[in-house]
Amino acid sequence: MRGAVLSGFLLLCTQGAMAQELGLFEGQSDIGAVAPPGTAAYENGTYAITSAGANVWARVDAFHYLWKKMSGDAVLTADVTFPPAAYSHKPAEHRKGMLMFRQTLDPGGQQVSIHVHGIGMTALQHRERRGANTQSIEINIDKLPNTVRLEKRGDVFTMFLAQKGEPPHRVGASLKLHFAEPFYVGLGVTSHDADTTDKVIFRNVKLDSLSPASPPPDLVLNSTLEVLQIEDEARRATVIWAGPGRISSPNWMPGQKNIYAYKDGQIQRIALLDPLNGGKPETVETGGLVDCAGDFGVSPDGKSIALSCAQTKGGIRNLYVLPFGGAARQLTQGVPSFFHGWSADGTMLLFTRGKAAAADFFAVPAAGGGEKRLTSDTLHDGPEFTPDGKYIYLDSSRSGSSQIWRMNADGTGAVQITDDGMEDQSPHVSPDGAFVAWLQMKPGGGAGVQDASIQLLSVKDGAIRTLHNFQGNRGSFTMPVWGDNNHLALVSYQMLPANDNGATQ
Repeated sequence: MRGAVLSGFLLLCTQGAMAQELGLFEGQSDIGAVAPPGTAAYENGTYAITSAGANVWARVDAFHYLWKKMSGDAVLTADVTFPPAAYSHKPAEHRKGMLMFRQTLDPGGQQVSIHVHGIGMTALQHRERRGANTQSIEINIDKLPNTVRLEKRGDVFTMFLAQKGEPPHRVGASLKLHFAEPFYVGLGVTSHDADTTDKVIFRNVKLDSLSPASPPPDLVLNSTLEVLQIEDEARRATVIWAGPGRISSPNWMPGQKNIYAYKDGQIQRIALLDPLNGGKPETVETGGLVDCAGDFGVSPDGKSIALSCAQTKGGIRNLYVLPFGGAARQLTQGVPSFFHGWSADGTMLLFTRGKAAAADFFAVPAAGGGEKRLTSDTLHDGPEFTPDGKYIYLDSSRSGSSQIWRMNADGTGAVQITDDGMEDQSPHVSPDGAFVAWLQMKPGGGAGVQDASIQLLSVKDGAIRTLHNFQGNRGSFTMPVWGDNNHLALVSYQMLPANDNGATQ
């Protein structure tokens, strides 16, 4: 009996020592191929994790993970620093210290994580399911953040950052993903070099459960303007602008160093910086025109903008071309007309008359002249020319639900492209004509913010894949969005507390 009691006492002591060694966490594991095995040490509130590992990206997991099993809502906060390397060669730029929620400890498993890279880039990354490619929302900042925070409320994960002396604040990176309970929460490190071992230090670590609660009464709409990359094996997005309020109708013509968007009745110009980021928004002057809609587009040569505006408050919105710094040229008369696309050579404009998804199409010379009616059955929206001017892609409900169609530039020969039972809207053709991207939502969702995705069609072989899942609506993706053959712009939305800069309990 004494032996059993002594054995139990020693087990309790061992467990207590293990808990002390790992601080807030319960266990540690190498995820994927890590040689030599990684280690984690805890002392005086500081965690030091040492690990090799090729990467945490695409379908690859190779890192050391310090973890705790949890359920419900939770928030993990830490200061992440990279001490001087203990080896002679230059460290890998993309070595990472990570805050991670993870479904399992299997390589390639479902996860959401903040990655602080050695070069300073910080990203919210996730893998939707085991074996899927990693997706990334990147924040390009001048220096490493002092503090990072990853918050889970229901199925919504939000990233917070802070530089020295400021509280953690939202930076526009948020996503929605469901985890079964329990799941893992913890800290991870990879050297991004399978033959090198790196150390990362985590200080001021806090791991808290969040009490289930009704949504705060002061939830407000926040918008994030993103640039999305398509050619990578893993999807990457970069935050260009984020903040409270609704922005919509991102517009980005090939070769232009600015992205335009619609906010609070005004058109905003946002300069693109290097590394990719957004400058301070500037209001575009509309030459005395008022009540401008979010239906606008910069000309292919970047010298003019097409607008759907009125001459007086409450007046009829007509279609205008406004040279930057010049006088507006009116193209339509007397009937509400809404811009949708330029021809690649800048000589023709497409516009609609009618309500969203219940409009007809017209073409008119950009220099002025007679307009040409292209459809007459009032079941369409979202027209856009192909770069060669031969075709127009559109969304139409002539088959019963909104699907993607293609017709000849004169309005004849309509062919249905999709028939998937979803609401497919706002097709946009890449500058080289190789891809068509469009917005997809579930039927019956209405006009509000909802689950949405960007679908991508390869014109060459007809293959369609999901490029990006996010929270959005038609305003997320309605105007021409391709900046080059590999990047496009979109707006995602988040409902967040008005004054919440972090977890509140």
